[in-house]
Amino acid sequence: MTEGNFVDYVKVHVTSGKGGQGSKHMRREKYIPKGGPDGGDGGRGGHVIVKANKNLWTLYHLKFKRHFKAEHGEHGSKQTSTGADGADVYIEVPLGTVVRDKETEEILFELTEDGEEKIVAKGGRGGLGNAHFKSATNQTPRYSQPGEEGEEVDIILELKILADVGLVGFPNAGKSTLLSVITAAKPKIADYEFTTLKPNLGIVKYRDYKTFVMADIPGIIEGAAEGKGIGHRFLRHIERNSTLLFLIPADAPDIKEQYDILVDELRRYNPQLLDKERLVAISKSDMLDEELKAEMKKILDKQFKGIPYLFISSVAQQGLTELKDKLWKMLN
Repeated sequence: MTEGNFVDYVKVHVTSGKGGQGSKHMRREKYIPKGGPDGGDGGRGGHVIVKANKNLWTLYHLKFKRHFKAEHGEHGSKQTSTGADGADVYIEVPLGTVVRDKETEEILFELTEDGEEKIVAKGGRGGLGNAHFKSATNQTPRYSQPGEEGEEVDIILELKILADVGLVGFPNAGKSTLLSVITAAKPKIADYEFTTLKPNLGIVKYRDYKTFVMADIPGIIEGAAEGKGIGHRFLRHIERNSTLLFLIPADAPDIKEQYDILVDELRRYNPQLLDKERLVAISKSDMLDEELKAEMKKILDKQFKGIPYLFISSVAQQGLTELKDKLWKMLN
Protein backbone atom coordinates (compact mmCIF):
# COMPACT_ATOMS: atom_id res chain seq x y z
CA MET A 1 0.00 0.00 0.00
CA THR A 2 1.53 3.30 -1.01
CA GLU A 3 1.65 6.10 1.49
CA GLY A 4 -0.78 8.27 -0.50
CA ASN A 5 -3.38 5.50 -0.36
CA PHE A 6 -3.24 5.23 3.41
CA VAL A 7 -6.00 7.54 4.61
CA ASP A 8 -6.65 7.44 8.36
CA TYR A 9 -8.73 10.61 8.89
CA VAL A 10 -11.86 11.68 6.94
CA LYS A 11 -14.63 14.25 7.52
CA VAL A 12 -18.04 13.18 6.23
CA HIS A 13 -21.46 14.89 6.01
CA VAL A 14 -24.43 12.57 6.54
CA THR A 15 -28.17 13.16 6.11
CA SER A 16 -30.84 10.62 7.02
CA GLY A 17 -34.19 10.37 5.22
CA LYS A 18 -37.36 12.23 6.17
CA GLY A 19 -40.37 10.19 7.26
CA GLY A 20 -43.28 9.88 4.82
CA GLN A 21 -46.52 11.77 5.43
CA GLY A 22 -49.59 9.98 6.75
CA SER A 23 -52.53 9.79 4.33
CA LYS A 24 -55.83 11.72 4.80
CA HIS A 25 -57.78 9.34 2.53
CA MET A 26 -61.49 8.65 3.04
CA ARG A 27 -62.86 5.26 2.00
CA ARG A 28 -65.13 5.70 -1.00
CA GLU A 29 -66.53 2.63 -2.74
CA LYS A 30 -69.60 2.10 -4.90
CA TYR A 31 -71.78 0.71 -2.11
CA ILE A 32 -70.01 2.44 0.79
CA PRO A 33 -70.30 6.18 0.06
CA LYS A 34 -69.29 7.18 3.60
CA GLY A 35 -66.72 4.59 4.56
CA GLY A 36 -64.75 6.74 6.96
CA PRO A 37 -61.01 7.37 7.16
CA ASP A 38 -58.62 4.72 5.80
CA GLY A 39 -55.38 6.71 5.36
CA GLY A 40 -52.20 4.70 6.01
CA ASP A 41 -49.02 5.74 7.83
CA GLY A 42 -45.94 7.18 6.17
CA GLY A 43 -42.78 5.06 5.90
CA ARG A 44 -39.67 5.64 8.01
CA GLY A 45 -36.84 7.65 6.48
CA GLY A 46 -33.61 5.77 5.73
CA HIS A 47 -30.87 5.61 8.39
CA VAL A 48 -27.20 6.33 7.72
CA ILE A 49 -25.28 3.39 9.20
CA VAL A 50 -21.54 2.92 9.75
CA LYS A 51 -20.51 -0.72 9.27
CA ALA A 52 -17.19 -2.43 10.05
CA ASN A 53 -15.61 -4.48 7.28
CA LYS A 54 -12.55 -6.64 8.04
CA ASN A 55 -11.46 -6.53 4.37
CA LEU A 56 -10.79 -2.78 4.51
CA TRP A 57 -7.45 -1.46 5.80
CA THR A 58 -7.81 2.27 5.22
CA LEU A 59 -10.40 5.04 4.73
CA TYR A 60 -9.09 5.73 1.21
CA HIS A 61 -12.43 4.78 -0.41
CA LEU A 62 -14.03 7.72 1.44
CA LYS A 63 -11.42 10.25 0.34
CA PHE A 64 -13.51 11.46 -2.61
CA LYS A 65 -17.03 10.73 -1.32
CA ARG A 66 -17.81 13.00 1.58
CA HIS A 67 -21.64 13.22 1.43
CA PHE A 68 -24.04 10.39 2.29
CA LYS A 69 -27.80 10.86 2.00
CA ALA A 70 -30.45 8.23 2.80
CA GLU A 71 -33.82 7.99 1.01
CA HIS A 72 -37.01 9.60 2.30
CA GLY A 73 -39.87 7.37 3.46
CA GLU A 74 -42.85 7.11 1.11
CA HIS A 75 -46.24 8.64 1.97
CA GLY A 76 -49.07 6.50 3.31
CA SER A 77 -52.00 5.70 0.99
CA LYS A 78 -55.58 4.44 0.99
CA GLN A 79 -56.80 1.20 2.57
CA THR A 80 -54.47 1.91 5.50
CA SER A 81 -51.45 1.08 3.34
CA THR A 82 -48.20 2.09 5.02
CA GLY A 83 -45.62 3.81 2.81
CA ALA A 84 -42.34 2.01 2.11
CA ASP A 85 -39.37 2.81 4.37
CA GLY A 86 -36.55 4.80 2.79
CA ALA A 87 -33.47 2.74 1.90
CA ASP A 88 -30.67 2.87 4.49
CA VAL A 89 -27.21 4.02 3.43
CA TYR A 90 -24.11 2.16 4.67
CA ILE A 91 -20.66 3.65 5.17
CA GLU A 92 -18.17 0.78 5.32
CA VAL A 93 -15.04 1.31 7.41
CA PRO A 94 -12.08 -0.81 8.58
CA LEU A 95 -11.98 -2.38 12.04
CA GLY A 96 -10.55 0.06 14.55
CA THR A 97 -12.44 3.11 13.23
CA VAL A 98 -13.51 5.75 15.75
CA VAL A 99 -16.49 7.99 14.89
CA ARG A 100 -16.61 11.49 16.36
CA ASP A 101 -19.04 14.38 16.21
CA LYS A 102 -17.21 17.09 14.26
CA GLU A 103 -18.65 20.00 16.30
CA THR A 104 -18.18 18.66 19.82
CA GLU A 105 -15.19 16.34 19.09
CA GLU A 106 -17.04 13.80 21.26
CA ILE A 107 -16.46 10.11 20.45
CA LEU A 108 -19.82 8.66 19.39
CA PHE A 109 -18.64 5.04 19.09
CA GLU A 110 -15.90 2.81 17.71
CA LEU A 111 -16.12 -0.33 15.64
CA THR A 112 -13.84 -3.27 16.37
CA GLU A 113 -15.75 -6.35 15.17
CA ASP A 114 -16.45 -7.42 11.60
CA GLY A 115 -20.03 -6.70 10.55
CA GLU A 116 -20.70 -4.43 13.56
CA GLU A 117 -23.21 -1.68 12.67
CA LYS A 118 -24.05 1.62 14.35
CA ILE A 119 -26.61 4.20 13.27
CA VAL A 120 -24.98 7.61 12.93
CA ALA A 121 -28.09 9.48 11.68
CA LYS A 122 -31.59 8.11 12.36
CA GLY A 123 -34.27 8.35 9.70
CA GLY A 124 -37.37 10.38 10.61
CA ARG A 125 -40.48 8.49 11.73
CA GLY A 126 -43.38 8.28 9.29
CA GLY A 127 -46.49 10.31 10.12
CA LEU A 128 -49.71 8.61 11.22
CA GLY A 129 -52.59 8.38 8.74
CA ASN A 130 -56.06 9.75 9.53
CA ALA A 131 -57.29 6.21 10.39
CA HIS A 132 -55.50 6.63 13.74
CA PHE A 133 -57.47 9.74 14.68
CA LYS A 134 -60.96 8.28 14.27
CA SER A 135 -63.02 8.33 17.46
CA ALA A 136 -66.65 8.19 18.59
CA THR A 137 -66.84 11.98 18.57
CA ASN A 138 -64.70 12.51 15.45
CA GLN A 139 -65.63 9.89 12.89
CA THR A 140 -64.22 11.62 9.81
CA PRO A 141 -60.86 13.22 10.71
CA ARG A 142 -59.52 14.97 7.64
CA TYR A 143 -56.01 15.41 8.95
CA SER A 144 -52.91 13.26 9.36
CA GLN A 145 -49.37 13.66 10.71
CA PRO A 146 -46.48 14.88 8.58
CA GLY A 147 -43.33 12.74 8.66
CA GLU A 148 -40.46 13.66 11.00
CA GLU A 149 -37.43 15.37 9.53
CA GLY A 150 -34.23 13.35 9.17
CA GLU A 151 -30.97 14.17 10.95
CA GLU A 152 -28.05 16.04 9.43
CA VAL A 153 -24.64 15.73 11.04
CA ASP A 154 -20.94 16.18 10.29
CA ILE A 155 -18.78 13.33 11.55
CA ILE A 156 -15.07 12.55 11.66
CA LEU A 157 -13.86 9.02 10.94
CA GLU A 158 -10.48 8.22 12.48
CA LEU A 159 -8.65 4.97 12.03
CA LYS A 160 -6.67 3.46 14.89
CA ILE A 161 -4.63 0.64 13.46
CA LEU A 162 -5.21 -2.85 14.83
CA ALA A 163 -1.69 -4.27 14.77
CA ASP A 164 0.04 -6.73 17.10
CA VAL A 165 3.30 -4.80 17.35
CA GLY A 166 3.73 -1.03 17.15
CA LEU A 167 7.16 0.38 16.31
CA VAL A 168 7.92 3.40 18.48
CA GLY A 169 10.94 5.65 18.03
CA PHE A 170 12.26 9.05 17.06
CA PRO A 171 12.40 9.99 13.38
CA ASN A 172 15.30 8.33 11.61
CA ALA A 173 15.61 5.47 14.14
CA GLY A 174 15.39 2.90 11.32
CA LYS A 175 11.75 1.81 11.78
CA SER A 176 10.90 1.83 8.06
CA THR A 177 14.08 -0.08 7.23
CA LEU A 178 13.27 -2.76 9.83
CA LEU A 179 9.71 -3.10 8.50
CA SER A 180 10.92 -3.42 4.90
CA VAL A 181 13.38 -6.17 5.90
CA ILE A 182 11.18 -8.39 8.09
CA THR A 183 7.89 -7.91 6.19
CA ALA A 184 6.86 -7.47 2.57
CA ALA A 185 5.88 -3.81 3.19
CA LYS A 186 7.52 -1.19 0.98
CA PRO A 187 7.69 1.93 3.15
CA LYS A 188 9.34 5.12 1.92
CA ILE A 189 12.90 5.20 3.27
CA ALA A 190 15.20 8.20 3.17
CA ASP A 191 17.88 9.85 5.27
CA TYR A 192 15.78 12.66 6.68
CA GLU A 193 13.29 13.09 9.50
CA PHE A 194 9.56 12.42 9.02
CA THR A 195 9.94 10.30 5.90
CA THR A 196 6.99 8.31 7.25
CA LEU A 197 3.94 10.55 7.52
CA LYS A 198 1.35 7.76 7.64
CA PRO A 199 1.58 4.39 9.43
CA ASN A 200 2.86 1.48 7.36
CA LEU A 201 1.54 -2.02 8.02
CA GLY A 202 3.48 -5.19 7.37
CA ILE A 203 2.86 -8.88 8.01
CA VAL A 204 5.79 -10.63 9.67
CA LYS A 205 6.12 -14.25 8.61
CA TYR A 206 7.17 -16.46 11.49
CA ARG A 207 7.95 -20.20 11.76
CA ASP A 208 5.35 -22.81 10.74
CA TYR A 209 3.38 -20.33 8.61
CA LYS A 210 2.46 -18.22 11.62
CA THR A 211 2.22 -14.46 11.13
CA PHE A 212 1.73 -11.27 13.10
CA VAL A 213 1.12 -7.67 12.07
CA MET A 214 3.62 -4.90 12.68
CA ALA A 215 2.90 -1.18 12.25
CA ASP A 216 5.59 1.42 11.65
CA ILE A 217 4.15 4.49 13.34
CA PRO A 218 5.61 7.88 12.29
CA GLY A 219 8.48 9.07 14.48
CA ILE A 220 7.72 10.71 17.79
CA ILE A 221 9.32 14.03 18.66
CA GLU A 222 9.40 15.63 22.09
CA GLY A 223 6.10 17.41 22.60
CA ALA A 224 4.14 15.00 20.40
CA ALA A 225 1.64 14.48 23.23
CA GLU A 226 0.83 18.21 22.99
CA GLY A 227 0.31 17.81 19.26
CA LYS A 228 3.73 19.08 18.13
CA GLY A 229 5.00 17.83 14.80
CA ILE A 230 2.28 15.45 13.65
CA GLY A 231 1.61 14.55 17.29
CA HIS A 232 -1.87 13.21 17.94
CA ARG A 233 -2.35 12.13 14.35
CA PHE A 234 -0.08 9.16 14.93
CA LEU A 235 -0.02 8.64 18.70
CA ARG A 236 -3.61 7.32 18.45
CA HIS A 237 -2.37 4.38 16.36
CA ILE A 238 -0.25 3.15 19.27
CA GLU A 239 -3.37 2.67 21.43
CA ARG A 240 -4.40 -0.49 19.58
CA ASN A 241 -1.05 -2.31 19.50
CA SER A 242 -0.71 -5.08 22.05
CA THR A 243 3.11 -4.88 22.20
CA LEU A 244 5.35 -1.86 21.78
CA LEU A 245 8.77 -2.24 20.16
CA PHE A 246 10.97 0.74 21.01
CA LEU A 247 13.62 1.30 18.36
CA ILE A 248 16.65 3.35 19.40
CA PRO A 249 19.75 3.69 17.18
CA ALA A 250 23.09 2.48 18.56
CA ASP A 251 24.67 5.86 17.76
CA ALA A 252 22.19 7.77 19.97
CA PRO A 253 23.98 10.07 22.46
CA ASP A 254 22.15 8.43 25.39
CA ILE A 255 20.03 5.32 24.73
CA LYS A 256 18.25 5.30 28.11
CA GLU A 257 17.45 9.01 27.87
CA GLN A 258 15.85 8.51 24.43
CA TYR A 259 13.81 5.61 25.79
CA ASP A 260 12.66 7.72 28.79
CA ILE A 261 11.54 10.57 26.49
CA LEU A 262 9.55 8.15 24.32
CA VAL A 263 7.89 6.57 27.37
CA ASP A 264 7.08 10.02 28.78
CA GLU A 265 5.40 11.11 25.52
CA LEU A 266 3.22 7.98 25.61
CA ARG A 267 2.40 8.52 29.29
CA ARG A 268 1.33 12.13 28.71
CA TYR A 269 -0.83 11.15 25.76
CA ASN A 270 -2.51 8.16 27.45
CA PRO A 271 -1.16 6.60 30.69
CA GLN A 272 -2.82 3.26 29.81
CA LEU A 273 -0.25 2.81 27.04
CA LEU A 274 2.35 2.05 29.71
CA ASP A 275 0.45 -1.14 30.63
CA LYS A 276 1.46 -2.72 27.31
CA GLU A 277 4.37 -5.12 26.97
CA ARG A 278 7.59 -3.44 25.85
CA LEU A 279 10.75 -4.53 24.10
CA VAL A 280 13.72 -2.30 23.28
CA ALA A 281 15.67 -2.95 20.07
CA ILE A 282 18.95 -1.11 19.59
CA SER A 283 19.13 -0.63 15.83
CA LYS A 284 22.09 0.03 13.52
CA SER A 285 24.21 -2.15 15.81
CA ASP A 286 26.36 -3.36 12.88
CA MET A 287 28.34 -0.17 13.63
CA LEU A 288 29.43 -1.67 16.96
CA ASP A 289 32.30 -4.13 17.40
CA GLU A 290 32.04 -6.90 20.02
CA GLU A 291 34.11 -4.96 22.57
CA LEU A 292 31.91 -1.87 22.34
CA LYS A 293 28.78 -4.03 22.48
CA ALA A 294 30.01 -5.72 25.68
CA GLU A 295 30.69 -2.29 27.24
CA MET A 296 27.20 -1.08 26.31
CA LYS A 297 25.60 -4.24 27.70
CA LYS A 298 27.12 -3.60 31.12
CA ILE A 299 25.62 -0.09 31.18
CA LEU A 300 22.25 -1.12 29.71
CA ASP A 301 21.82 -4.06 32.12
CA LYS A 302 21.85 -1.54 34.98
CA GLN A 303 19.67 1.01 33.19
CA PHE A 304 17.04 -1.35 31.72
CA LYS A 305 16.20 -3.35 34.82
CA GLY A 306 13.29 -5.66 33.98
CA ILE A 307 12.91 -4.30 30.45
CA PRO A 308 14.09 -6.75 27.77
CA TYR A 309 16.43 -5.33 25.11
CA LEU A 310 18.44 -6.70 22.20
CA PHE A 311 20.83 -5.51 19.50
CA ILE A 312 19.72 -5.67 15.87
CA SER A 313 20.79 -4.47 12.45
CA SER A 314 18.22 -4.38 9.65
CA VAL A 315 20.82 -3.70 6.94
CA ALA A 316 23.24 -6.44 8.07
CA GLN A 317 20.29 -8.73 9.04
CA GLN A 318 21.68 -9.27 12.54
CA GLY A 319 19.50 -10.31 15.49
CA LEU A 320 16.28 -10.36 13.44
CA THR A 321 15.41 -14.01 14.11
CA GLU A 322 15.96 -13.43 17.82
CA LEU A 323 13.72 -10.33 17.57
CA LYS A 324 10.90 -12.29 15.90
CA ASP A 325 11.20 -15.07 18.50
CA LYS A 326 11.01 -12.57 21.33
CA LEU A 327 8.00 -10.74 19.85
CA TRP A 328 6.14 -13.99 19.14
CA LYS A 329 6.68 -15.11 22.73
CA MET A 330 5.38 -11.76 24.04
CA LEU A 331 2.31 -11.87 21.79
CA ASN A 332 1.43 -15.41 22.76
